[in-house]
Parts: sequence; structure tokens; C-alpha cells
Amino acid sequence: MRVHINRASPIAPYQQICEQIAAQIQAGELPVGTRLPTVRALAAEVSVAPNTAAKAYSELEQAGLIETAGRAGTRVAAAGDASRALAAAAAADFADRVKRLGLPADDLVALVRAALAD
Repeated sequence: MRVHINRASPIAPYQQICEQIAAQIQAGELPVGTRLPTVRALAAEVSVAPNTAAKAYSELEQAGLIETAGRAGTRVAAAGDASRALAAAAAADFADRVKRLGLPADDLVALVRAALAD
């Protein structure tokens, strides 16, 4: 598994991790059942806080791309749509940013619809 954090990117590190792992799963570089590094190992590998790596794994697990089985570790899940996972992660990041700006949900939806119409 290859993950690189671009510190100059406006994309949050956890989001960069999610996108890169999801892309590798979708490309078949990380086949079903592949064991992923522990949260601490991933955090050390890419020089982020363990909470950042944990958030990335949590997002990927919610998207159905990976499964965590306690001491058995974290593995690539048998089910899951990487494109949907990437879109869900991007939507969550966008929603967080818009909420911090104080815009209401209706404005968020209008912005997305306008962007999709282009």
C-alpha cells in the first residue's frame, strides 16, 4: 500500500489517505482480503497523528471498503464501491467545510446542484 500526504494540499490528510486507499482498492492493487497496516503503523508511515489515520480507516469502513476485526486486523472488504466511497468522503469533507463557513444546508445542496450542472 502506498500513501503519500501532500502537506501543501487544501485536502485534509485523512481525506488524502481515504482517496489513495480507495483508488488502490478500485484499481485492484489492494485485492479483497489484503491486510492493511495498523492505525499506528499507518500514522507513522505517513507522518500523521494516529487519530488522523483512525479517521481515514473509519471513513473507509463506513463506505464498506475495509473491515476491522479487532485483533485480526483491518482488511480490504469483499463488498464496496470505491467510486461511491470516494464521493461520500468528498461530500463529507465538503459539508464540513461549508458548515464551518456558517452556510445553511439548503445552500450546500444548491452549490452541489450548480456544480453538477456545469
